[in-house]
Amino acid sequence: MLSYRHAFHAGNHADVLKHLVLTQMLCHMVQKPAPFWAIDTHAGAGRYSLASEQAQKLGEYRQGIGRLWSLKPAEIPEAVADYLAAVREINPDGALRHYPGSPWLIRRQLRRDDRLRLFELHGNEARLLTENIRESDRQIRIVAEDGLTLLKSLLPPPNRRGLVLIDPSYETSADYAAVLHTLKDALKRFATGTYLLWYPQLAKLESRQLPERLKHLPAAQWLHVSLQVKAPASDGIGMSGSGLFILNPPWTLAETLRQTLPWLTEQLAQDDRATWHLETQET
Repeated sequence: MLSYRHAFHAGNHADVLKHLVLTQMLCHMVQKPAPFWAIDTHAGAGRYSLASEQAQKLGEYRQGIGRLWSLKPAEIPEAVADYLAAVREINPDGALRHYPGSPWLIRRQLRRDDRLRLFELHGNEARLLTENIRESDRQIRIVAEDGLTLLKSLLPPPNRRGLVLIDPSYETSADYAAVLHTLKDALKRFATGTYLLWYPQLAKLESRQLPERLKHLPAAQWLHVSLQVKAPASDGIGMSGSGLFILNPPWTLAETLRQTLPWLTEQLAQDDRATWHLETQET
């Protein structure tokens, strides 16, 4: 299925969590002089207009980035400030009109010898991606094909440093099996790579079982973080929160999130059932 369009959801609570963590991971990657490869398997359009018909239809950004936008700097934890600084770069006049997708966030952190590979299967999204994130001869490549299928062709990267972002739409149950299969294969090819997987908190069984299944992957370390912004709906429809499962995470990330998530949960809460969870393991 290719009906999913992220423009309807850009800047929502799930984007805030995902992109805050991605920003911290990129900051860690660039601390070392050795170049790295970044691979985004479901890149989307790269950037989004919050004035568009799609964004305005659901207005999800108002309960996400919109809640953080006007806060005073003194009120904001450092990790959130790093993330907001990136969003402000795409809104230089101070008005919240655009939201950066993960390709835009990654590109802004690239150094001369770093590489970015972007995959997007949806035809319209791929076209917009090429308009929003320009390809370069060597540094940035955009491929309008399935990123889960083609990820193995890029692993391991030549310099053995890499960050892989995987965030499919989970439109079908097959997506859950596909991410597990992809990560198992990726770890065989590139065991020391850092992998960031996003998933929605839904009532469906596959969504609830995914974190436990991910814990059995043969990674040296993992970090699981989730943010629930409201109680699950009584009819089982809709997303109550989202989670991230990180294989081989930066060593500073867990402590950063422990300091940040209580504040972030308070800001994004939609009812009194909002909560956060953080779990780590080393093998």
